[in-house]
Amino acid sequence: QPQLVESGGGLVQSGGSLRLSCAASGFAFDAFAIGWYRQAPGKEREGVSCISYSGSSTNYADSVKGRFTISRDNAKNTVYLQMNSLKPEDTAVYYCAAREFCTLGTTYYWGQGTQVTVSS
Repeated sequence: QPQLVESGGGLVQSGGSLRLSCAASGFAFDAFAIGWYRQAPGKEREGVSCISYSGSSTNYADSVKGRFTISRDNAKNTVYLQMNSLKPEDTAVYYCAAREFCTLGTTYYWGQGTQVTVSS
């Protein structure tokens, strides 16, 4: 059964760092782009970053450019999101999802989310 499991969230002070992981199982991980999304209380879910199936292409929301870095290890079926210089406005539940492509296509699988809280 296809599954995505996020981990690495937690409470961190403003300016701190966290690394989120998205571990996949039950499907051909290296055939899918993986996106990170977040949803803050009372707000709509937004895309944060995405990485192509090979890792050769990445994109970022303007709000996180220069602070977040996405990467993947296809041998470990895992995608990472390194988050530096965190701000209180980064507080949200972070989800990963397996997509056909980063910019087009269907989203097939979602993880359950991991909470990131940044204190001021």
